[in-house]
This record gives sequence, structure tokens and C-alpha cells, in this order.
Amino acid sequence: MGRHNMPDHRARASAAGSQRPRSRRRMVAIATVLVLGVAGSAAYAVGTDWLPFAKKCADDAIRIDLIAAPEMAPALREAATYARDKDITSDGRCMDVRVTARESSQFSEYLRTEGKAGAYEVWVPDSDLWVERVRLQGDDRLLTPTGNIASTPVTMGMVPAAAKKLGWPKKTYSWAELAGATTEGDQLRLGAADPARSASGLLALAMMSASAQKAGGAEGEAQIAATAKILAQRTADSDAQALETLARDNSGTEQGNPRRNQALIVPEQSAFHHNAAASDAGKLQLFYPKDGTPSLTYPYALLDEPSQTTDESRASLRFMTLLGEEEGERILTKHGFRTDGGTPADGLVESAGGSRAQPVASTAGEELSPEQLEETLGVWTITVQSARLSVVVDVSGSMAELVPGRGQPRMDVTKAALVAALAQFTNEDEFGLWEFSTLLDGKRDYRELVPTDRLGKQTGKGLTQRERLTAAFGKLQPVPNGATGLYDTILAAYKQAQKSHVADKFNALVIVTDGENQDPGSISRSSLISQLKSLADPKHPVPMIAVAVGPDGDEDTLDQIAKATGGSGHQVDDPAQIQEVILKAIMAAAQSGAS
Repeated sequence: MGRHNMPDHRARASAAGSQRPRSRRRMVAIATVLVLGVAGSAAYAVGTDWLPFAKKCADDAIRIDLIAAPEMAPALREAATYARDKDITSDGRCMDVRVTARESSQFSEYLRTEGKAGAYEVWVPDSDLWVERVRLQGDDRLLTPTGNIASTPVTMGMVPAAAKKLGWPKKTYSWAELAGATTEGDQLRLGAADPARSASGLLALAMMSASAQKAGGAEGEAQIAATAKILAQRTADSDAQALETLARDNSGTEQGNPRRNQALIVPEQSAFHHNAAASDAGKLQLFYPKDGTPSLTYPYALLDEPSQTTDESRASLRFMTLLGEEEGERILTKHGFRTDGGTPADGLVESAGGSRAQPVASTAGEELSPEQLEETLGVWTITVQSARLSVVVDVSGSMAELVPGRGQPRMDVTKAALVAALAQFTNEDEFGLWEFSTLLDGKRDYRELVPTDRLGKQTGKGLTQRERLTAAFGKLQPVPNGATGLYDTILAAYKQAQKSHVADKFNALVIVTDGENQDPGSISRSSLISQLKSLADPKHPVPMIAVAVGPDGDEDTLDQIAKATGGSGHQVDDPAQIQEVILKAIMAAAQSGAS
């Protein structure tokens, strides 16, 4: 999916070579009509030197209605005005191009759901993502892509004080390193446009994910899940709205706005526009990740081309060629866009808040496949949904054993990891806590300590659910000589989680244990798996995240059991890794749901 990263300017006046065979045939036909029109009309000439007309343009102008991404619309309006002022024509007739601004995600949704183009002949969204989504999920006859008219790389911008702390402009970072730097504590707050509505947000999050996985494997996957979880609390509907969340001074703590963002996922063009009006303290300074920046590519697509007249489709293409000519590129550059194959014009990077010390021309980077983007969107969707997790912790006697290399009991390290994991979730997420061993509550091997509820909810004792859980984690203690009553506990906890399933949340059951089932009076493994399969409901999924802790944990068995619910089993040598595993498992569930 390289064209998400680099625009194909060679396709401006003819077929887009990267399109599917159907589109290629259609574009060849359009180009042929255009060439024949040139050969047969004395009033049509290539370039901007035109023969005189028999009558005024206003009497016979071809009207083209074009809908474009909001940041692109002003440049297209200026180009349309230029075309009218200079009497630029298509087949001897002037062009009356009317430009409407609308968010790309909104018009993409309209095309998919309504199945019609409305009153428009041309669409210029900010990314090929939206074109592909319409063509895959709607009627592909609605769109005829003809190439890309400009580009702008997606970067990470920071207010000057924050950028200085990270060594800007000389120090460079990968996407994974930037994600890590902006999610450690609350010292550097990162915002973005919603990846479900914004191509820049989705492309950046996908690059972070690819970069983190390459750099750190399972740890990297946990980091990106944590980044998504934190970012979900600080998103806006669009790039323009995200810019409104920026701190207006270097501290980000101006009176009345203590939670303003100091860092932002931002396209270079948006930063260019922002910095033109911002005070020095509020101007953005841009980091261009060294592993490459994805680009918004501004495809130019004809809408419902078969229903257009020949004059309309040819005029639409003529306006596109104007944008690739010297004056058209001057207008696009003036508005902060890159032309000429993505190479930044003189002064553009500096005006946007960048520096030539950063890899400003490295826009190819990691090629993001459609599958990667869908997986990223799946992770994001689950992150935004909020989670409902029931955590079931083994308190058998073996949890008192020391962790090699730490000198701490397994239970103490587990408790600390659970508290750390809790910090990654918002007040809208729901958590509950069970403990289990054998015969903890009469004949039962388990008992509920804190019913599952919203973390921000105030309890009757003046504590929030989060505070109540933190205290309960701290009180967990190994039961002397207690065995592991695993199977009966899993079945009971799963039944409860299914019964209390909440729609529109990511519901899951988390089992943490350091041993295999040791209760001879419990149900068998085969019976447990059979019952879990019968209880599992695809319409109300509750995947089980099973964590085997230490050398005696039976990962294979736990994985078999968890898969019966659509979940997964994991092995950790050190309980401190529990936090990473939970986040990784949430990511895996998201990817499974997107596939």
C-alpha cells in the first residue's frame, strides 16, 4: 500500500497505473476522449496559451462541482478563481469550478451508505484510504481515481518547551520511541485526530504499531496498546479540532486549561497553517520519525463518471492538469502542500515548524498494508469502546515462592503488576476482582472480592472503584498449603462474565495462575472446554485472557481452554510482565475481530 505514503504525480493527466484493471480500462478511455478532443478542436491547446473565444466565458462555462477535504478546499478555490480569471478552458469552454469543503470520513460514509455521488463531479479526500474504503464496501462505479494532486507527511509536533526536552531539532526518533516518550506519565500529553475519522491519526497509529513491533516484539505490542489507550482520552474529530487542543504557552498549564496537549499527531500542512497564526510560544516544532513518515496523498477522483457528460469529465480532468502545471503547483505550495513527487518546496518545512536536521524527505518508510490498517483500526475500536474486565487471581500457597532474580514473593510482584495495569485504563473502563485457591468459600474454590464496575464510580465507602480495587490488590495473600482449584473457578467466573456482559464494551475474563489444576474433585479439562464452547456467544463475546506465571504454569492447557472462548493463553516467567500480556491480548483480540 505504498501509495498511502507517496503520491503518484505521473498519473495526473492520464490513467492511474496503480489502479485495478477495471479502473485502468476506464481511464484509458477517458484519456483517449481527451486526446481526440484536443486533435479535433482549434479552441483547445495544451498549457495556458489559448486561442480567442467567439463569446464570453460566462455565457457557456462548464460547471464542475468539487468536494474536497477542508484543508485542501482553499487551495482548490484559488485555483478555480485563477482558471476563471485567466479564461482557462476545456475544449474552448471556460470552467466554472465550485468547491465544497467536507471531512473525508463523512463523505466516504455518505458514498458507502447512499450509493450515489449527489451533486458532485469530483472528490478530493485527504487520503487513498477513503477511496479504497468506498470501492471495497460500496459501489466501485461511483469512483474513478485519476491520480494524486499533492501530499503532506504526517509528523509529530510539539510546543517549543516540549520539543526542547526531547532534543529537537538535532535528535531524531522512531515512531516507537516517540510513542514511548509521550506516554510515560503525564509530563508530555499527546493528542491526535480520531483514527476512526482521520487518515492522519490512523496512519500514525499504524506506523507506531509497526515500529514498536519491529523494535520490541511483545513489549512493543504492549506499548502500542498502551499508547492507543492513552491517546483515546485525548482525541478530536479532525486535525483542525486537534490543533485547538494545543497549549498556548510552553507549559501547557495555562489557567483554565490544565489538560491541553503539548504534543500532537499533525500533518505538515496543518502545522504550516497553524504556525502562520500562532504566537511564538504556541508554534509547533516538528519531529519527522527516522523510520519514515506516511503521507496524506489527496487523490483526485471522478464521481459516477459514467453518468457525467463528456464535457464534464473532460473539464474535470482539465482542472486536474491545471493543478499539475506551474501555477497550480505554486498555489498548492502556497497553501503548505508538497508537489513534485513529495519533495518540499524551499521554506515549506521551516514554515511548518520543521528543520532540515530532521529526515524531512524520508516519506516512504514502512509500507502499510490494508491488513495492517484494518488491524490498527480494530485495536483502536476496542480501545475506544472501553473495557469490562473480570480479573481472577490465584492465591494458592505456591504464590509465596520467590521470583528468580527479584527476591520478592510471586504474589507481591503480581499485585504490583496488576496495579500498574489498572493505571492504563480510564475511569469509564470496568474492573472486578476474584481470588481462588481451594475451599476458599465453603466448598467453593473462589470468591468475589470486588464486583465488576466502572473505575470512576464512587462506592458507598467514599472510595472510587479504582481505589477500592487498588486496596483489594494490596490485600491479596497466598493461602498456606492452598492448592490450585483452577477448572471450577474458570467455569464459574466465565458464567458470571457472560451473564453480566455489557454491550458496546470489550468484555473479557482475565485468569492469573502459577500452576495447573490441583483439585481432584473438580470437573475435567475436556468437560470444561466443552461447557465453555457451549456457553460462548459470538453476539456477546467474552474472550478469556489466561496468564500462566512462573515455571509451573501450564501455558498449553490454558491456551486450549482460553481458545474455547475466543481468547488466548500466555506464559510469563516474571509476574511483572502481566501488565504487558493483558494489553497484548487486547490487541490480539482486536486483530482477530478485524480479520
